Amino acid sequence: MTQQIQVIRRPDVERRIGQGRSSIYAAIAAGTMVPPVKISLRAVGWLNHEVDAVIAARAAGKTQDEIKTLVEKLVAARKHLA
Repeated sequence: MTQQIQVIRRPDVERRIGQGRSSIYAAIAAGTMVPPVKISLRAVGWLNHEVDAVIAARAAGKTQDEIKTLVEKLVAARKHLA
Protein backbone atom coordinates (compact mmCIF):
# COMPACT_ATOMS: atom_id res chain seq x y z
CA MET A 1 0.00 0.00 0.00
CA THR A 2 1.38 3.41 -0.97
CA GLN A 3 1.32 6.28 1.50
CA GLN A 4 -0.30 9.44 0.14
CA ILE A 5 2.03 12.41 0.51
CA GLN A 6 0.39 15.65 1.58
CA VAL A 7 2.21 18.99 1.75
CA ILE A 8 1.05 21.60 4.23
CA ARG A 9 2.07 25.25 4.33
CA ARG A 10 3.59 27.19 7.21
CA PRO A 11 0.35 28.69 8.62
CA ASP A 12 -1.03 25.16 8.96
CA VAL A 13 2.17 23.98 10.66
CA GLU A 14 1.98 26.95 13.06
CA ARG A 15 -1.60 26.05 14.02
CA ARG A 16 -0.82 22.36 14.42
CA ILE A 17 2.23 22.74 16.64
CA GLY A 18 1.17 25.91 18.41
CA GLN A 19 4.29 27.90 17.56
CA GLY A 20 4.98 30.90 15.37
CA ARG A 21 7.25 31.28 12.37
CA SER A 22 10.43 32.22 14.26
CA SER A 23 9.96 29.37 16.75
CA ILE A 24 9.50 26.89 13.92
CA TYR A 25 12.68 28.00 12.18
CA ALA A 26 14.59 28.02 15.49
CA ALA A 27 13.46 24.41 16.06
CA ILE A 28 14.61 23.52 12.55
CA ALA A 29 18.01 25.05 13.28
CA ALA A 30 18.15 23.10 16.56
CA GLY A 31 17.26 19.87 14.76
CA THR A 32 13.99 19.31 16.63
CA MET A 33 11.65 20.11 13.73
CA VAL A 34 11.71 18.78 10.19
CA PRO A 35 12.76 21.33 7.58
CA PRO A 36 10.40 22.25 4.77
CA VAL A 37 10.65 20.92 1.23
CA LYS A 38 10.75 23.14 -1.83
CA ILE A 39 7.45 22.97 -3.74
CA SER A 40 8.16 25.66 -6.34
CA LEU A 41 10.75 28.28 -7.12
CA ARG A 42 10.00 30.30 -3.97
CA ALA A 43 7.46 28.28 -2.01
CA VAL A 44 8.08 25.65 0.64
CA GLY A 45 5.88 23.28 2.58
CA TRP A 46 6.11 20.54 5.16
CA LEU A 47 5.26 16.88 4.68
CA ASN A 48 2.17 16.20 6.77
CA HIS A 49 3.29 12.78 7.99
CA GLU A 50 6.61 14.22 9.21
CA VAL A 51 4.88 16.98 11.18
CA ASP A 52 2.53 14.34 12.64
CA ALA A 53 5.52 12.25 13.73
CA VAL A 54 7.18 15.20 15.51
CA ILE A 55 3.92 16.14 17.25
CA ALA A 56 3.45 12.52 18.36
CA ALA A 57 7.01 12.37 19.71
CA ARG A 58 6.48 15.53 21.71
CA ALA A 59 3.15 14.25 23.04
CA ALA A 60 4.85 10.99 24.07
CA GLY A 61 7.36 12.95 26.13
CA LYS A 62 10.40 12.12 24.02
CA THR A 63 13.61 13.96 24.90
CA GLN A 64 15.14 16.60 22.66
CA ASP A 65 17.83 14.12 21.63
CA GLU A 66 15.21 11.49 20.75
CA ILE A 67 13.31 14.06 18.67
CA LYS A 68 16.53 15.08 16.90
CA THR A 69 17.14 11.43 16.01
CA LEU A 70 13.58 11.13 14.73
CA VAL A 71 13.97 14.26 12.59
CA GLU A 72 17.22 12.90 11.11
CA LYS A 73 15.48 9.62 10.22
CA LEU A 74 12.49 11.42 8.67
CA VAL A 75 14.71 13.62 6.51
CA ALA A 76 16.80 10.62 5.43
CA ALA A 77 13.61 8.73 4.49
CA ARG A 78 12.67 11.47 2.00
CA LYS A 79 15.04 9.89 -0.51
CA HIS A 80 12.81 6.82 -0.65
CA LEU A 81 9.51 8.62 -1.20
CA ALA A 82 9.77 8.92 -4.97
